[in-house]
Amino acid sequence: MIALLSLYADLAVGLVMLFLLMSLLVSGLNEAFVRLLSIRSKFLWAYLRDTMDGSDEQGKSWLPAKVRDVFAALPFQRDPRPEFSDQPAPSDAAPAPTAAEEAPAPMTERLYERVQEIDHPKTGRTSIANIPPERFAVAVVEMAAAEPEGVEGLLGKLQELKSPLHGHLKGVWEGAQRDMDRFRQGVEIWFDAEMQRLSMLYKRYVKWVVAVLGLVITLIFSLDGVEFAKSVLRDNGYRAAVAAAASGGPEVVEQLKVKCTQPGESADLAGCITETLSSPALIQALGNAVVSVSVPAEGDPSVQWNGGAWWDRLTTWTHWPGFLLTYVALLFGAPFWWDILRRITGFKRS
Repeated sequence: MIALLSLYADLAVGLVMLFLLMSLLVSGLNEAFVRLLSIRSKFLWAYLRDTMDGSDEQGKSWLPAKVRDVFAALPFQRDPRPEFSDQPAPSDAAPAPTAAEEAPAPMTERLYERVQEIDHPKTGRTSIANIPPERFAVAVVEMAAAEPEGVEGLLGKLQELKSPLHGHLKGVWEGAQRDMDRFRQGVEIWFDAEMQRLSMLYKRYVKWVVAVLGLVITLIFSLDGVEFAKSVLRDNGYRAAVAAAASGGPEVVEQLKVKCTQPGESADLAGCITETLSSPALIQALGNAVVSVSVPAEGDPSVQWNGGAWWDRLTTWTHWPGFLLTYVALLFGAPFWWDILRRITGFKRS
């Protein structure tokens, strides 16, 4: 019974380790993709433009409404981010313009002036991807202080500009009973709730990137989860057979010949023993990629093209249930598999 439990524990740890490593790879590629296209920063400023200045000249929302727009229009067609400025923030906020003054995205530009000290350049645009709620609230108070009538004057200009921000700030101002300190706290709470909602929307879209990357990784490595599970289950028995063969057992030698050779071939026991002892199930699972890297004990690493064998695996329908198992497992993400691994191994955070 103890041996049986140990066998299935090895199987569980092996599967979790495989899914964890591949999930980490997917997460890393996803983060690289998001950073390369500045998706997170563009998502934030698209929301700010919609909230502070309304739709664009064509009457379209800056914030994407479809998955296609997140990865097509937002990164390549319309950049909602303000232009980067290497100047320090002005000592005093400028008053909001009137409707008669032509100024594209006037409120968004004025917000950027109040937070640009935390910015650094990226392709000529701001790279700010997160504005703390308390900093946003202070910026709104600073913009209100620039108006002769304070918050009332700012609300009047926002209404004149037909800014969606007018309704939000008016509700906070009335709820604060026209008390400036309570108004600042109310703006902070409101913006924090908006950022949480925006974060949920962002994660919903980014999940599509993870889904595509998971499929690509599964197919590139041709990761058959079912095949890997069988390899783990056979691993201990296979190694025991090799050890017995080393002691000279004739029956075990014959069994090892069958396992190590194809019909009609001669058995190279020495090579089989070496390969078995140096290639655990996890290494074998990752060795089925279209391009494999071999790291010998001595000498330089070598890269091998496995295009033919890789394509044969993809076109063999019996592997596809295993591919599907691996793909679904990768959708759970690295944090999920790390938590499972901690539970199985009893590892505790320090």
